[in-house]
Amino acid sequence: MPFFGLFFHSSLSVDIVLGGVWPPVGISAFNPMDIPLLNTIILLSSGASVTWAHYAIQSGNKEESLLGLYVTIALAIIFTCFQALEYNESTFSMSDGVYGSTFFMATGFHGFHVIIGTLFLLVCLFRVRNDGLTKEHHFGFEAAAWYWHFVDVVWLFLFVSIYWWGSPA
Repeated sequence: MPFFGLFFHSSLSVDIVLGGVWPPVGISAFNPMDIPLLNTIILLSSGASVTWAHYAIQSGNKEESLLGLYVTIALAIIFTCFQALEYNESTFSMSDGVYGSTFFMATGFHGFHVIIGTLFLLVCLFRVRNDGLTKEHHFGFEAAAWYWHFVDVVWLFLFVSIYWWGSPA
């Protein structure tokens, strides 16, 4: 994961050009206990709801699986909206040196994967509604759920490293 490597290299060996501190002088980093923490709770909740939908599909319970998918997709959309709000409120941009470029590349790449995962889950929702996924035949959903859990885990690394560890003391 080159974005994490670049972030850690830059933050652990701060250049004098950056002011000798991390985040660099002039950068007002996000408070990790605001939107980033809320987004962490949202994504972890979506991981629970996609697991709920998975167990419902395995049990042959169409209504529960639909409800679990609706909740997961709603949480994914809420996460994406909060990420867009955070970008809109940012006091720095991608062109603000190594901090801005690594922040926006890492979180933006993750946000792109959230959107892709949301589309995967929407396809699964339509397949469940049209009886295309059954308790015997649901690998497409399992693949989407694995992908979604991967997105959750990557977010945890982003939250801990870029938002929490990388914020000013």
